[in-house]
Amino acid sequence: MGRESMDLAGAAAATAAAALLILCFGIAGVASDASDHRYKKGDPVPLYANKVGPFHNPSETYRYFDLPFCTPEHLKEKREALGEVLNGDRLVDAPYKVNFQDEFNSKLLCKKKLKPEDVARFRDAVTKDYYFQMYYDDLPIWGFVGKVDKEGKDLGDYKYYLYRHIEFEILYNEDRVIEITVQSHSTALVDLTEDREIEVDFTYSAKWKETTTTFEKRMEKYSQTSSQPHHLEIHWFSIINSCVTVLLLTGFLATILMRVLKNDFVKYAHDEESAEEQEETGWKYIHGDVFRFPNNKSLFAACLGSGTQLFTLTVFIFVLALVGVFYPYNRGSLFTALVVIYALTSGIAGYTATSFYCQLEGTNWVRNLLLTGCLFCGPLFLTFCFLNTVAIAYSATAALPFGTIVVIVLIWALVTAPLLVLGGIAGKNSKTEFQAPCRTKKYPREIPPLPWYRVTIPQMAMAGFLPFSAIYIELYYIFASVWGHRIYTIYSILFIVFIILLIVTAFITIALTYFQLAAEDHEWWWRSFLCGGSTGLFVYAYCLYYYYARSDMSGFMQTSFFFGYMACICYGFFLMLGMVGFRAALLFVRHIYRSIKCE
Repeated sequence: MGRESMDLAGAAAATAAAALLILCFGIAGVASDASDHRYKKGDPVPLYANKVGPFHNPSETYRYFDLPFCTPEHLKEKREALGEVLNGDRLVDAPYKVNFQDEFNSKLLCKKKLKPEDVARFRDAVTKDYYFQMYYDDLPIWGFVGKVDKEGKDLGDYKYYLYRHIEFEILYNEDRVIEITVQSHSTALVDLTEDREIEVDFTYSAKWKETTTTFEKRMEKYSQTSSQPHHLEIHWFSIINSCVTVLLLTGFLATILMRVLKNDFVKYAHDEESAEEQEETGWKYIHGDVFRFPNNKSLFAACLGSGTQLFTLTVFIFVLALVGVFYPYNRGSLFTALVVIYALTSGIAGYTATSFYCQLEGTNWVRNLLLTGCLFCGPLFLTFCFLNTVAIAYSATAALPFGTIVVIVLIWALVTAPLLVLGGIAGKNSKTEFQAPCRTKKYPREIPPLPWYRVTIPQMAMAGFLPFSAIYIELYYIFASVWGHRIYTIYSILFIVFIILLIVTAFITIALTYFQLAAEDHEWWWRSFLCGGSTGLFVYAYCLYYYYARSDMSGFMQTSFFFGYMACICYGFFLMLGMVGFRAALLFVRHIYRSIKCE
């Protein structure tokens, strides 16, 4: 029966996985451009206008034509992949026509009469440092909408100008586009200071230059910004600092624990030989309670299942990053990968949670499975609903269209939920028993009074500080990339930092678990999980510092997006590292109690 259900689960999982891959990558296939990026002279090159928004608020972006630019007669939207929509991209055909190797000066785009309300909208955009983003042959272009002249000291003396002319500078190699930049001419300005009707001639020009850079290397320009020598020095300094921390910590803990444990083993062996009636002290004293199952074991197993799934997700994302899938401006690839991999790994959460729950002699495995499914997705869904409502109120591109929400719900209903259930059934039928070296006594021993620094909150503070100190330098660059306009491409360094983080988390949790057991406190299960995951709380505290001290973000929408989604990320971090901490502590506790004789 068990083998048949496992085979059935495997077949159904394969079917669900295939369906998801067809769904996601089928969407991507429809959205991709059919062009092979080769052009003859005079051929049209695809140019899409994407979005506009305040430079310092990366989540607050709007459709390009929400500002009163020159609008073409027929506005044609580009069909986009799931990841592009999640990324807030809304590509439409740009009004500019820049054909391959077609060079011209000051071509008229349109004559537009700006009403006073249009002038006010442009002025508000210039005040907030609005930028625009376009894509030319899949190469990103940015430029500012206008500029503020702050020659006068008072705010009333400021002058606001709109750029009415932009110049495309394009590098090409034979029949391929290699690089493109946009320059706004400071001589072609429109004064927006007063609310009055203005007639504006929007113009543009194009210059072409030949280059020797090959098409295969055209994206290197964007990745090189994060791997310049002075940046790399900081990253390597961060890694060396973290490695020194790891070596000192692991060396110190290994030496202390090995010496203390050796003395404990000798002492306990001597006590058994010399005076069996002598009262036991220390961690051996609680051998009859140390493997007593924790309170709220269904929630505990669900936390382990979700943490294991998120750990697997992180590893897969790192693999894709290291093989070069997430090259700069591969629009939405990271979001697509997150959705696909999270859906496909839900079976791991179901299997791990239900299997462990059954090991803890739990009976209501269906409720445990539902709890596992909702533990991370539930808060994420509620956060998304709130933030999507905010984005709709702002008419921002971060608001997901109804069709995209339907696709995500279908992925959850047709792939995530079935795989979770199949994983749970497989876990229930695995019939593995919990491996405890010592028998658990019928009645729990009373835990002696503990000093204030040995209770949960101070222990979590101690446990989270060291892993956080190993990653905080790298955190700044990640935040500046996710919540700013920096480009982060040195995934190899990030992977090393991730490995260091796992090692430090495991070792510090083992050390604190030993000291807890030595103090005759046998309730180590939840404590080890909370101590392991406490780094997530430190990362969220860093969010506060980054927002107020290192960024210029402002406004309700950007603030709610930043703290809302970072809360979800840090919560996922908490579950993942909590799982790592508990697994390390469990291995350690099993090892030390296996090494002594337990009655």
